[in-house]
Amino acid sequence: MNEFELIGRYFKRPTPSALLGVGDDAAIVRPTPGHDLHMSVDMLVEGRHFFADVAPRALGHKALAVNLSDLAAMGARPRWALLSLALPKADEAWVAEFAAGFLALAESHGVELIGGDTTCGPLTLSVTILGEAPAGQALRRAAAKAGDDIWVSGELGLGALSVRQRLGWLNVNDAELLAAARYKLEYPEPRLALGAVLLPLAHAAADVSDGLMADLGHILDESAVAAEVWADALPSHPALEARRGEFLACLAAGGDDYELVFTAAPAKRAAIEAAAAAPGCRVSRIGRIVAGKGARLLDSAGVEIKLDKDGYDHFG
Repeated sequence: MNEFELIGRYFKRPTPSALLGVGDDAAIVRPTPGHDLHMSVDMLVEGRHFFADVAPRALGHKALAVNLSDLAAMGARPRWALLSLALPKADEAWVAEFAAGFLALAESHGVELIGGDTTCGPLTLSVTILGEAPAGQALRRAAAKAGDDIWVSGELGLGALSVRQRLGWLNVNDAELLAAARYKLEYPEPRLALGAVLLPLAHAAADVSDGLMADLGHILDESAVAAEVWADALPSHPALEARRGEFLACLAAGGDDYELVFTAAPAKRAAIEAAAAAPGCRVSRIGRIVAGKGARLLDSAGVEIKLDKDGYDHFG
């Protein structure tokens, strides 16, 4: 296949909500009146963001999921995506599986693929996502307030556990746990429904991609506040509970969670739990926002726990 045959066969699809989709020099879209347009881009590089043996269908899913997670953190509805691929060769079977994973997730969230680019090179994936939210209502990192509760969705640590096990940094013999961890790593679930219901309830939010403490730190920096995080409250897989201390670095700073960390007034606790129940998403209250600077991870006695790292560093 040449470049245009590849695009036409596997990525050109109807785009009824776009004015112009794949096939021209640029796509044309028109946001819903009264809404702000949200845009985000993520790049995945083989050997840096994913293992070389990952199934192409899983990689297609994850390439889009990590972008959708960014929109979820702002309470935005995804609409359109642009996909750029650098491929070592035009392997038709690989591309077919990758496209199947990407487009299945796109369809499940009403996302239309409206353009992109392909070239030959080391395997690299770049997705730009466009979405929208009611004007002026997006969740932002800069709105946390002293006294807020800190919440996180889902379970933490599984993606990081899978990576560290494969790299030989951890020794885990629980086959069921390892299967769950690998699935979480390769098929993250973007919390779009949760982000949408949090719009009227939360003050600030961020997507947990590099590690809880690191991504919470972005909220703290932008809001000029500090945080106390309770280590014992961090939600984890049931199989990790008995070994929480051993896996604390995965829970608090491991990355690859693609959950939402958010802050809200204590008066909103019941409303948040009720709202999260609608999309069937677990939420856990894990700390509080205080005056000051930085985040402190505390044990049950209130003693600070020091971590080697707060999260993943792309240049570390």
